[in-house]
Amino acid sequence: MNRGWLVTFSGTGLNLALGVLYSWSVFGKQLTDALDKGGFGWTKTQAALPYTIAIAFFAGMMVPAGRLQDKFGPRIVATIGAILTGLGLIVAGFAAPGNMAPIIIGFGVLAGTGIGLGYASATPAAVKWFPPAKKGLITGIVVSGFGLASVYIAPLSKYLLGRYGVNSSFIILGVAFAIATVIICQFIRNPETAAVSVVSQGQTSRVKVDYTWREMMKTRTFYLLWIEYVCGAMAGLMIIGHLARIVAVQSDNVIQTGFLFVALLAIFNAGGRLIAGVMSDYIGRMKTILLVFITQAIVMFLFSGCCTITAFVIASAFVGFSYGACLSVFPATTADHWGTKNLGLNYGIMFTAWGVGGVFGPILAGKVADATGSYATAYMISAALLIFAAILTFFTKAPEKKTLE
Repeated sequence: MNRGWLVTFSGTGLNLALGVLYSWSVFGKQLTDALDKGGFGWTKTQAALPYTIAIAFFAGMMVPAGRLQDKFGPRIVATIGAILTGLGLIVAGFAAPGNMAPIIIGFGVLAGTGIGLGYASATPAAVKWFPPAKKGLITGIVVSGFGLASVYIAPLSKYLLGRYGVNSSFIILGVAFAIATVIICQFIRNPETAAVSVVSQGQTSRVKVDYTWREMMKTRTFYLLWIEYVCGAMAGLMIIGHLARIVAVQSDNVIQTGFLFVALLAIFNAGGRLIAGVMSDYIGRMKTILLVFITQAIVMFLFSGCCTITAFVIASAFVGFSYGACLSVFPATTADHWGTKNLGLNYGIMFTAWGVGGVFGPILAGKVADATGSYATAYMISAALLIFAAILTFFTKAPEKKTLE
């Protein structure tokens, strides 16, 4: 097997494990159940807090993680991330109904940090092994693992919670993930020499020069993309973090299989990453982003009307696909505009947009649901932001390429 494909599939495998983040909807629902039903009796806002903190640390860690993996290589950084993620889940297993600290520190801080370190190392390493024409495809394959994770983590978490309870479930997942991911990380490496892109213009050869993070942040394109990314991530993560509870609330507790919709959403999340990545290689990144935002906005406008299994299947599929598409198209766009040499750090900075959207999305949904008993207002706010982001795509142009004669 070509070494680049080995790195690509290893990165996919790592993300498949680190996607434990998306199982929070199942854990969160359990934590809001009464003590006599195996829960901790937390409010929806309290249950969203560890997930929100994990997203914040995940996104915040992407910047230093990107710099570290650019400097020391992805294998070392990813391995540290794998260990921290497993350790964090184990620490979360010592929580109690009246003590949120272990889950906040374990799942929120330690696992969030570990996921950031691992995620930041997987995609840049894989992209560097392939030519520019395959950026969307390779990015889509690697990040699809993260989206696909809930397909097995959601039902596995549901099984563990039912049989062993909250505490033991965290510990079992922590031990298993630490062992599996540390092994996988050993295959994630950069190529020995980076490929150089040469563009012929008449009789003159011009070599593309990669942007540093400072140069990237001086371009107008960066800020437009960053805002668009915030809006796309906010809508997707709001649903992902609350889906099991949304199903229960909007069906008046008739549907008790919310975890299955979490898994379904994950399948389309992964499919969106792969299909949108390939599609963007052919029709262009911004056209793909525009289509994704319009689709996502329509679904958010209609989501409050979901109350049947069929409606939730369709809505979960569209939300998952649209959200997943963002996670492959935005890193590919970052590589297109500012090069691959500093992609770890550059995309880490761009990824802070995902963190901002991920912090405000779940909190907004939790606050609205606690105050009104419905998620409808949160859906409308997200839809409006997506329309705004779609409009911004018409003004987002590629920055002028740096070149050396």
